[in-house]
Amino acid sequence: MAGGSLLLLLDDIATVLDDVATMTKVAAKKTAGVLGDDLAVNAEKVTGVRAERELPVVWAVAKGSLLNKAILVPAALAIAVIAPWLITPLLMLGGLYLCFEGFEKLVHPFLHRTEEAQHHAQLLQRLGDSPESLVDFEKKRIRGAIRTDFILSAEIIVLTLGIVSQMPFTTQVLVLCVIALVMTIGVYGLVAAIVKMDDAGVYLLELEGESAWRGFQRSLGRGLLRFAPWLMKALGVVGTIAMFLVGGGILIHGVHALDAWLAQLAAVAEPLAVVGPLLAMLMPSLGGLVLGMLAGASVFGVVSVFNRLLGA
Repeated sequence: MAGGSLLLLLDDIATVLDDVATMTKVAAKKTAGVLGDDLAVNAEKVTGVRAERELPVVWAVAKGSLLNKAILVPAALAIAVIAPWLITPLLMLGGLYLCFEGFEKLVHPFLHRTEEAQHHAQLLQRLGDSPESLVDFEKKRIRGAIRTDFILSAEIIVLTLGIVSQMPFTTQVLVLCVIALVMTIGVYGLVAAIVKMDDAGVYLLELEGESAWRGFQRSLGRGLLRFAPWLMKALGVVGTIAMFLVGGGILIHGVHALDAWLAQLAAVAEPLAVVGPLLAMLMPSLGGLVLGMLAGASVFGVVSVFNRLLGA
């Protein structure tokens, strides 16, 4: 009897773990759009910090990110229990914010060229400042990165909550905790690798020796130094596109009429020769991208007008 009960318990545990693994994979795919922007933003936040302080700064921000998620996960679970009807409106707000942030990133270089130049000049000046000024600058960078992480973490947690909202409470807890840990370790592990890529390139480039292996290492170092800035730019571009895709996709799924309309367009496009099946497959993504850009532009316009009225 006891053996049978133990087997039943193990079977229940295996079922829960299987559900957790499945839902975690789904949640990871849905939140991957935020991940690209998270990587680019956090890597940019370390810019201007002394090379020997880059990893300690990344570690400090990672600990702040874990604290953010320790606040957000219980809050999300409380919403799921007390007011589950809030999940969809929160998802829609999160989608609108993603679209707004993506559009703001698109127009920022055109609207704030002078500020960008001043920002880079300030970063260069910091390198020659006193140790006290550098410590203060570092602390400000860490606080700013943790604030930004709170927003991005909230988007990830809300997206995940929307995916697991119909699952048992235990599964919700486990999936949210796993996603929080995996995203934190993944993001800040990659951020650490990205910010140290140029240092690795310099190290390889300065290796001495005339062997073929040394020559290959120096060539690899030159490649890393050339690749690092392009990687940062690519992360920014991919992150921006992903914000429109994810944000627009959330809005489409929240408005059933739009979802049904896109499904009809896909059905019409599928019979077309050559491009039909591909167009039908891409229709939800294209619809999300277009709607995301339109929604982002609309929210950006409203925020701009509101700021002007306030004299901001």
